[in-house]
Amino acid sequence: MRFWLILATSVIGLGATATAAQAQNYPWCAVYGGRGGGGENCGFTTFEQCMATLWGMGGFCNRNTQYVPPPGPHAPYPPRRRNHSED
Repeated sequence: MRFWLILATSVIGLGATATAAQAQNYPWCAVYGGRGGGGENCGFTTFEQCMATLWGMGGFCNRNTQYVPPPGPHAPYPPRRRNHSED
């Protein structure tokens, strides 16, 4: 009897402290290629992280068009490197 009382109290306590799940929001998406279709994973914080995941599999990385940064000040995106040929 005591076991069931402790179990019920534990379950009620855990249920009261649980929070709702929220979707993750990251700025980079990996688009996987493949026969019969591929997939998309928008779970990357940097372009480099996205490209490292695709290494050897094929595919490409895009900015997540659904990304909404958290409120507050943000650092600007670093400028893209440009290869200039010497004249």
